[in-house]
Amino acid sequence: MITGIRPAGRLGLLLELASLDDVLALHQYLKANPLAGQIDAVAAARTIMVTFSHRDHVRSARQEVTALTDLEFTTGDSSSKTIEVVYDGEDLASLAETLQMSTEALIAWHSGQKWRGAFGGFAPGFTYCTPLESAQAIPRRSSPRTQVPEKSVAVAGEFSAVYPRVSPGGWQLIGRTSAQMWDLSREHPGLVAPGDTVEYVPVPAERLTLSSATEHSGGPEPDDAAEAQQPQPGSSPGLSVEQPGMQLLIQDLGRPGYSDLGVSRAGVADEAAARQANRLVGNPEDAAVLEALQGGAALRATGTLVMAATGAELPLSVTAEEGSTRNLQMRTPFVLTAGDLLQLGQADRGLRTVLAIRGGITGQSELGSLSSDTMSGLGPAALSPGNTITAGNAAGRNPVGEPEPSTLASPDETGALTLRFTYGPREDWFEAAEQQRLATQAWKVTQQANRIGIRLEPAVTAEEGDQPRPLQRARNEELPSEGVARGSLQMPPQGNPVLFLNDHPVTGGYPVIGVIIPQDLPAAAQLRPGETLRLRPVDPDTLTPLTLGD
Repeated sequence: MITGIRPAGRLGLLLELASLDDVLALHQYLKANPLAGQIDAVAAARTIMVTFSHRDHVRSARQEVTALTDLEFTTGDSSSKTIEVVYDGEDLASLAETLQMSTEALIAWHSGQKWRGAFGGFAPGFTYCTPLESAQAIPRRSSPRTQVPEKSVAVAGEFSAVYPRVSPGGWQLIGRTSAQMWDLSREHPGLVAPGDTVEYVPVPAERLTLSSATEHSGGPEPDDAAEAQQPQPGSSPGLSVEQPGMQLLIQDLGRPGYSDLGVSRAGVADEAAARQANRLVGNPEDAAVLEALQGGAALRATGTLVMAATGAELPLSVTAEEGSTRNLQMRTPFVLTAGDLLQLGQADRGLRTVLAIRGGITGQSELGSLSSDTMSGLGPAALSPGNTITAGNAAGRNPVGEPEPSTLASPDETGALTLRFTYGPREDWFEAAEQQRLATQAWKVTQQANRIGIRLEPAVTAEEGDQPRPLQRARNEELPSEGVARGSLQMPPQGNPVLFLNDHPVTGGYPVIGVIIPQDLPAAAQLRPGETLRLRPVDPDTLTPLTLGD
């Protein structure tokens, strides 16, 4: 059943299996009988990514899973789903040419057979479907799109799927639908579940427009739905948003355990800063906080509050209603009274500032968390002027803390920040010299950086012995989609790494050469565009640096 076990960061294992049926059977078993410390088990084309809460569990899991044999997948309560498609996708004509067929023949192949829902992943409601009759080897795009339109029908490898919402993606777009692939109001939020039969039915564009209009009738319009997610005013003190800055989000420690549904962990990007902020105001470390991108926010207190700001360094001031202004210190508890205006200047070190309120932040959780997931759309939308944030009950909280030093990582003498990583699971897609290049040359953070991930490019530095360049693969075939861990260094064909952060897709189709260790992910979350970093390989057990060539 299991043909190989690969390390996937310090806290994960990538299990390789002989067939999709083996994948489905083992995944079904692991969901019903989780391994010690198991957090997530993400099924994919020929693999299952299993993540754990502690390094010790990773070691014991290796022995336990190799003993599992002769498991069979049972479909359970499967059903048949029809998805209407307008076949006018941006890649339809070029893909047909690549496959040496007409567009009509490509449409007939896609819509003329039934498909089976195999597994979830990538994003909530994104279900990988396999053809029940005739398969095609569909190449992915050489460089993924940064934004795929919502409800795009796409194909890649041996699979077909629908993108439930706007997201990055490297699949070939062949059409669009009005089907609602993910809806938390349903008993089973995903429209297509593993084992379901799917039929894609071609329809004219006018039919799809009518279906979309019918779908929204009788319910809130999209803007109303987004507003319903926002925190609502309450009797408890809180904050009113006057200016959100570039991005102001409600975050907590996320929603681990739902990756098999395509839901990433999400949560506050800089966990060290969030834990520190909550500690300073006497909250439990998992209390919800505010995450401000590059500062610039202005928040008015609606009552008396105790707060603290940590993470990215920035000027912090309070203006009272009568006009007096006082400056505040980072990483030190402070008090606001009703009418006070808290203003965050522009961050001059780091990227994300965390604001904690004594008592935490109240709101409607989704899948057990208040965190805003920019990839899946779960949780509150980004805050905007007029939104109100309500504090929780501070009774029984711990005392406020003393001022603390910064949690921000310090750069080396060249100005570069070092992030430690472990090789795998797909480092063998690169020659040893290219694996070393990842660790020896400097990398620069590009402008394409957000909570989903950071695109890196070679950085030119004075001490480089040769001209920095992207990495070259030793293998250029398509990699079947598989689970990817937070912190993964995914390598698209052009050879520049993408470092996945908290809101990353849970599966991907490009090889992961290494994974940043969890301890260094807060530092990764604070990287600014244009900054330089170096990647240092370490032993997954001891965290001691590896000698290049080991």
